Amino acid sequence: MTPITEVEGRRLVLSNLDKVLYPATGTTKGEVLHYYATSVAEPLLAQLRDRPVSFLRYPDGPEGQCFFTKNPPPGTPSWVRTTPVPHRGDERAGQVVVEDLASLMWAANLVVEFHTPQWRAGTPGVADRMVFDLDPGAPATVVECCAVAVWLRERLAADGLLACPKTSGSKGLHLLVPLEPTASERVSAYAKGLAVEAERALPELVVHRMRRALRPGKVFVDFSQNAAAKTTATPYTLRARPGPTVSAPVSWAEIEGCRAPGELVFLADDMATRLADHGDLLAPLVDPDRARPLPRGDTPQNE
Repeated sequence: MTPITEVEGRRLVLSNLDKVLYPATGTTKGEVLHYYATSVAEPLLAQLRDRPVSFLRYPDGPEGQCFFTKNPPPGTPSWVRTTPVPHRGDERAGQVVVEDLASLMWAANLVVEFHTPQWRAGTPGVADRMVFDLDPGAPATVVECCAVAVWLRERLAADGLLACPKTSGSKGLHLLVPLEPTASERVSAYAKGLAVEAERALPELVVHRMRRALRPGKVFVDFSQNAAAKTTATPYTLRARPGPTVSAPVSWAEIEGCRAPGELVFLADDMATRLADHGDLLAPLVDPDRARPLPRGDTPQNE
């Protein structure tokens, strides 16, 4: 029998709750839904609020078929908010906005990773955050990413900008920077300039080009997710990985003290305790008073 539950006055059909999604840990779909409902709903909804969501769906677990979708899935309830988003030139297509617990649980029941752009619904292409995706090329690990993150933190601080770190939930780190609303093209240019500057400052550690031949043993500082059409894994989302890893906010003390990759791997079961101990480490991203402008005048030197 398919359970029907009520969330904030909305009737939801929840399916296959006993299905094992993560064989490595035996984590079931019901436990995934419990994670979203009780462990991270409040801080996750703060990060999703007013942003069009793209879904990476993995209904049969990470080892099954995975597919990326931006369009509202078939059967999307009428009460789930959608917003028009530029698509292929002048076309505009609707995308889901997850703005309340009922919408979150409906989306989680589809078994998804949540991905969001750096801008809000209604102002596409006007970013209120900047992102750097630090991706290690083996044999480099998240330990090397931490060293690069500290360099970027100091360089951003020199321009009056605050860097907030989280794990990617995979191998690397993301740095998120709250901004006063700024055209995505300008944010992308600034971020590229900083990636180039990081490579010049740390040539043995950093590469800013995507070419895989350049990346073994180095950290790729990926600035491309600042483009208006790109998205980044939303903080607190579970990832389609062998275990139920979380794209988890981390403290700078944890980054500075990281000596082994396993120290920055966090699973769904870790997050309630982490939130109790640390609070929402990414709260500055949703606090308008913490947003700062990109520096005027000379931006970091591009190639």
